[in-house]
Amino acid sequence: MVEQPAFGRRLREMRRERGLSQAAVAGDNMSTGYLSRLESGARQPTARAVAYLAERLQVDPSEFDEPSVGSVAEALALATSSDGGDEALRKLSAALEQSPAVDPTLRWQVLWLLAGAAAGHGERVEEARLREELVRTAEELMIPELQCRARAQLARCLRSLGDIPRALEAAQEASRLAHDHKLSVQDTGAALLTLVSVEAEAGRLYDARAHADDLLALVAERTDTLRAEALWAAATVSFRQGDSATARQRLEQAIEEFDSRLDLVLWMRLRLAAASLYLQVSPRRLDECGRRLDEAEPALALVGTPVLRQEMLTLRVHLAFEEGRYEDARAAHDELVLDELRLTYRDRIRLDMLHSRLLIQEGHTQQGSSQLRELAERAQQTSNIDLAAEIWRTLAETPDRQ
Repeated sequence: MVEQPAFGRRLREMRRERGLSQAAVAGDNMSTGYLSRLESGARQPTARAVAYLAERLQVDPSEFDEPSVGSVAEALALATSSDGGDEALRKLSAALEQSPAVDPTLRWQVLWLLAGAAAGHGERVEEARLREELVRTAEELMIPELQCRARAQLARCLRSLGDIPRALEAAQEASRLAHDHKLSVQDTGAALLTLVSVEAEAGRLYDARAHADDLLALVAERTDTLRAEALWAAATVSFRQGDSATARQRLEQAIEEFDSRLDLVLWMRLRLAAASLYLQVSPRRLDECGRRLDEAEPALALVGTPVLRQEMLTLRVHLAFEEGRYEDARAAHDELVLDELRLTYRDRIRLDMLHSRLLIQEGHTQQGSSQLRELAERAQQTSNIDLAAEIWRTLAETPDRQ
């Protein structure tokens, strides 16, 4: 029987390949907590647990065994030249683990591919580990472009985890590398884009606005994904500065200009971002929110990942609450949290905020208000200043239902 953590990785991959939640696999004879610990590698599986899980997944127990792997180069060639999916990536990861002294250029390619896959699955802690290894590998190679890209992507990942101080440090270093080495518009823009996003999250809105202006000037003549993301980032800064009209104009401009044939995922995410904005402006633009979600829905069926599906459902929950459909909001919320959440730190906190507001709406005022205060304090402690301010505002605007 394979040892941990390989068993946990294989178990998680097989469950996700079948589109099953942890609760669905655990069934009546295993707790989801135990299953979660198995997947994380924190517990060694017993023979009985292996047999039970094999039955639940309808596979032979031997499927949990570690596959034989060839060289890293061979595994990379197989992973990039076919649609092998998670199985090919698992073999690639195993090959790299067995060859720690592999050439750093080859290691970079493997780590970049694995980190992208982890991001797509919403495995943010694993992605952060891989991104940090990419930074170390880039330092070993001493190639400025790779050093900049590694730090920019690490900053994005750390931001999604809510680790703002480290994200800010990585983003600032990526921007410095791009400036000092006069890197391409693509690398410079990507570094600036990340820096703007992190600064906005940290509440450093003056710096974020200045860098957003630099970014928009840099991409003024472009019509690609970088320009669309730049307009999105600038819209975020404008909104957090209280200028919702400019935020709306910039986000709608990004939606109007961007061609879905360039990147259908980004095309969809821009609409989800607009829906989120319309839920937060005052007064709420609920009809426009619903329209943007409806536009994104068909694309979700084509290119949706578990992360994007959760983002869509989360926005549907918020919309139901704002429309006064509290029972629908409660039912959708409870369905969402049954599964393993892969949302960003900000989205998870905002979902917790909504749960607190539902409690207050249902008459549990003290419990809901207490949870909101705890969320605000937690956001402050992790330097998510803008998010903390949003929670305090929500608490102040919450009517006393006692």
